[in-house]
Amino acid sequence: MSEPSKLFSFEFVSLNFVLFFAFCNLSIFYSFFTYLGDIGIPLEWRGFLVGLEPMAAFVLRLAVVPLLHAGNAATVMLASLVMIIVALCSYSVALTVPSLVLLRIFHGAAFVLLVSGSMAMMVHFVPKDKSGQGFGIVSVSVLVPYAVMPLVTERLLNHVQSEAHVYAIVSVLALPGVLLLVRIRPRLQKALAGMSSSLVARPSLAELRANLGQPDILTVLGINLLIFLSYSTVFFFLKLFSEKNGLGDVGAFFSICTLTIIGVRLPGSAMFDKANKLGVLQVFTLLLAVCFGLFNWMGGQTAFYLMAGYYGVCLGVVMPLLNAAMFEISSPRFRGINTNLMLSTMDAGFFLSPYLGGMLLAAGYPASVLFHVCTGLVLTSSLLIFLLRTREGRGNGNSKSGARNPTD
Repeated sequence: MSEPSKLFSFEFVSLNFVLFFAFCNLSIFYSFFTYLGDIGIPLEWRGFLVGLEPMAAFVLRLAVVPLLHAGNAATVMLASLVMIIVALCSYSVALTVPSLVLLRIFHGAAFVLLVSGSMAMMVHFVPKDKSGQGFGIVSVSVLVPYAVMPLVTERLLNHVQSEAHVYAIVSVLALPGVLLLVRIRPRLQKALAGMSSSLVARPSLAELRANLGQPDILTVLGINLLIFLSYSTVFFFLKLFSEKNGLGDVGAFFSICTLTIIGVRLPGSAMFDKANKLGVLQVFTLLLAVCFGLFNWMGGQTAFYLMAGYYGVCLGVVMPLLNAAMFEISSPRFRGINTNLMLSTMDAGFFLSPYLGGMLLAAGYPASVLFHVCTGLVLTSSLLIFLLRTREGRGNGNSKSGARNPTD
């Protein structure tokens, strides 16, 4: 199988649907911190339990990334969808710290296997000259649940006893993913049959070390970590901040934000491949830092919902460009691995943010401090992008594999 020339293949579209069903289960946990308080979990444990699922995903992803490849990804994805159904149906009976610890680890394992398997397969159906558009579409598939599910969850909470019942209801959405994967699995295997064995086999330890030894790859991973530390802070703590300041419906905030992201990416994703990716990325990380600086100045619903749109515009540009940059500096053999390493930094952000944020709140700091920290993190990411552009300008932007520069 040679480099794909068409983006919207049957395989690419189907895998995006599987990712959509996967993230429906994750996007309903925006209020998990407050739910833990409702069931009597002590404050000092809540941040840890919120972050434990992504922490388990982070640790496991590092272990499974070298083992996952296009040849075994479909089987792993199918098993993980079943695990997700079991996990979501178990929250109603896990009401103590020990039981929640076990459940969050299991849930994290299921999620990381599904998404890592999806990305290990997906990268083989994205043409290199359409990486910006391809990852724009992938990110839309991932984000649509965040536009819909928080709003749906808030409405369902009016008719059920707790969030645990919502989690069980949402488990039904994994079933279409199972059926779709069973349907497309033979076609995926056929499409990959002609692929070079070097692309579907596990790389050696020496090859992995050489890949991670490239400065540009490490820099992009660091930028992604800082962005997701900030993003996850908003995701987990905005409801608490909004309730204390009487700002508005957090479900509507996330819906406006995510619909704005989708509105930016759907028409703009094709333009990402024509732009200077790192230059545009630096501009929008600076705008994102300003956005976090303004969070503490919001007053009333109008400002709250306008900020959701501003925040969504910034994220709509930053995240797909980061993934496209990583895709382009990676050799074909390591695209799946490096894309999954980007997901590992996402996991790290999602477990460090609630844990550290929870500690700050438990120590008596106001929630407003969290957004000041986010401003600093995003400004640091902008500095790293500047360093990346400087290296590229000196002629050191190409990876050892000879992959095209992110800004070519």
